Amino acid sequence: MLDNDTEFTAGNCHLSVVMPAYNEANAICENIQQTIYVLDDFCPDFELIVVDDGSVDGTFDQIIAASVRDNRVIPVKSTQNGGKGDALKTGVKYTHGYYVAFLDADLDLHPSQLKSFLAMIMSNNADVVIGSKLHKASKVDYPIQRRIISRIYSVFLRLLFRMKVNDTQVGIKLFKGDLIRDVMEKIMVKRFAYDVEVLLLCSRRGAVIVEHPVQLDYQRGVPWGRMRLRDLWYTGLDTIAIFYRLHFLKYYNS
Repeated sequence: MLDNDTEFTAGNCHLSVVMPAYNEANAICENIQQTIYVLDDFCPDFELIVVDDGSVDGTFDQIIAASVRDNRVIPVKSTQNGGKGDALKTGVKYTHGYYVAFLDADLDLHPSQLKSFLAMIMSNNADVVIGSKLHKASKVDYPIQRRIISRIYSVFLRLLFRMKVNDTQVGIKLFKGDLIRDVMEKIMVKRFAYDVEVLLLCSRRGAVIVEHPVQLDYQRGVPWGRMRLRDLWYTGLDTIAIFYRLHFLKYYNS
């Protein structure tokens, strides 16, 4: 459990967790309960903002039910499916924590990992801790197709942005709250390359970013999960758009 004497002054709680969800009605209630159980063990002073990204399967009803059982669950509803980046941007607006974490609703990346993320951000005097599948200590079980894509995309990002991180795309991340609340006001990407834009903006603000090993247990049961070939195309387009805004429009200078 976190030491209650630790200095937290930026908000009303130690940790805000933002969990975007889309058509997760069959699992979201159990996954919320599992997340609460885990967080209670080491950081009971938390809030869990669950953002329904325009689901059509009753996901929001399940989130509401979870919030009735535990008032630390904050249900947020988007009227239409805007994409994961858009859901995270919406969710961050509801956070109050000194630290803010991103966590995928499917729990392929288990919330228990946030304990060591918190330890790392404090012990390294860091501003951001990101999960990395490419870290030598990571334990990952996901399809070879996606491993190859991750490696190629990592090289692509290094060429375009000189980013000093190996893996931008892992769904578990931890930020200092004031930093991410400021950064999310500026992001433009709603769906595919939002991670890149978020980390680029953090870097340009002088943030110290460290990578953390992860344990990834892929649960979708099919090689690409929800990813389709056209998604890879749009991810590339979003990435080029970030490059254009950075170098030609100078959008990130303000």
